[in-house]
Amino acid sequence: MNSKRIAGWVGFFAVAAGLSWLPEYFQDNADDENAVATLATPAKRKIAPTPANLKAAPIKDLSPAGDLFATRSWRAAPTLAVVTEQPVTVAAVVQTPVVPPMPFQFVGKLADRADLQVFLQNGEKIYVVRKGDVIDDTWRIEGISDVELSLVYLPLHLAQTLSVGSTQ
Repeated sequence: MNSKRIAGWVGFFAVAAGLSWLPEYFQDNADDENAVATLATPAKRKIAPTPANLKAAPIKDLSPAGDLFATRSWRAAPTLAVVTEQPVTVAAVVQTPVVPPMPFQFVGKLADRADLQVFLQNGEKIYVVRKGDVIDDTWRIEGISDVELSLVYLPLHLAQTLSVGSTQ
């Protein structure tokens, strides 16, 4: 069985080799003779273009007509609705500026003859202020009395008061 299989493969390869070689063996040599004949005949000479024999040939416009990538659809183009109502204009509400809440707490005061000093605290900072002092370019001390401290918020020029003690 093994020798039959080997003989079958050898026969198959022999037939395949013969079929691949066979067309070349029986190939017609007429193609080679035609190739030689075409080489032997002189070709027609073309006349080189000179200004005398040039004719004005029309130049074709090769640019595309229209948009190449335009969207196309079978659906009808939508029509836009016409607005007949007039828009309502709402007057802007102007808010009056408001002074921010007082950031200072009263800590104490020191009366020294004609000069009255007040100790104020803002977070961890402690300020010692007199009449006319400006704190952080935002607050100015307008007046100090026994009962209250008058401050002006400089960006809006609005006044506020802070209680600094009692009359007793």
